[in-house]
Amino acid sequence: MENAAGDFTEKLNEWGKAKTPFFFLVDYQFQKPQAWQLDELDPNEILFNLNGFSNDVALLRDELPEHIRFDKHPLSFEAYQAKFDCVLRHLNAGNSFLVNLSVPTPIDTNLTLEQIFRHSEAPYRLLFKNRFVCFSPELFVRIQGNRIASFPMKGTIDASIPNAEQVILSDDKEAAEHATIVDLIRNDLSMVAEKVWVERYRYIDRIQTSDKTLLQVSSEIAGILPATFDGQYGDLLKKLLPAGSITGAPKPRTLEIIQEAEDYNRGYYTGIMGYFDGTNFESAVMIRFIEQQEDRLVFKSGGGITARSNASSEYQEIVDKVYLPFSYAPHAVL
Repeated sequence: MENAAGDFTEKLNEWGKAKTPFFFLVDYQFQKPQAWQLDELDPNEILFNLNGFSNDVALLRDELPEHIRFDKHPLSFEAYQAKFDCVLRHLNAGNSFLVNLSVPTPIDTNLTLEQIFRHSEAPYRLLFKNRFVCFSPELFVRIQGNRIASFPMKGTIDASIPNAEQVILSDDKEAAEHATIVDLIRNDLSMVAEKVWVERYRYIDRIQTSDKTLLQVSSEIAGILPATFDGQYGDLLKKLLPAGSITGAPKPRTLEIIQEAEDYNRGYYTGIMGYFDGTNFESAVMIRFIEQQEDRLVFKSGGGITARSNASSEYQEIVDKVYLPFSYAPHAVL
């Protein structure tokens, strides 16, 4: 696995320095990173649309069924609470300040992964060999010229809750969680940038789903890359990954806690996808993720846990994040 990571890093460094356009994927544990020059990509195998940069030339989208079926089968609250309590013990022992706990949720739908990809209105979308589809709202790192910026998302609320924006922005637990992530990302960026600052702090994004609107809290942290950077994108990713917003802080110990509490393989979920067009580099965190596992589909979702977290609220958040990424329901979502 070390060879795979090393080869990947060298490829991105070489292509970045030569200004050769590429597309890449990195799994959560950096064990199976993959990269392709853009002209090597087969759209029958991999389709992507990253904020408008796309290899999907299809002008017609498949018609959706008259009635969309989307059933989720989340683990029981009792099973979730056991994982939550494991995390809480570590938090109370001072082993971490914030742990991102995720779980797999089996789903049933009459849609194909390709239909979900094509009809999704998320800004960062990927269909990978009919093995998984990702429709992420979260930008990871954007590099334009010598400016690097990261955009962690931390904090979600149902927009139908009265005064939802005020509720989430004034929630002490959510504020502490977000501050922890912003501080972590500032520290991460300082490993690759010479000057780092918070450009925007706790702004609201609206995310439309097939059955509700969610409000998501984000921040923008920026920095200036050194003159010696010279397109070394492989080295940069190796230093920054895994993403702080889907792990927690401090990162090394928190990764161990996640492994103990989750007890399943995230795979490419919470990894990174991105591209370099020869000038600009942009990447996204692979959240909002449906994976084909043998004869069933599994939707992976998670949320940040702090010592102030409430198990039932966190459980509801991971269930709410299991959704179809459509801003409309053609007829009915069952």
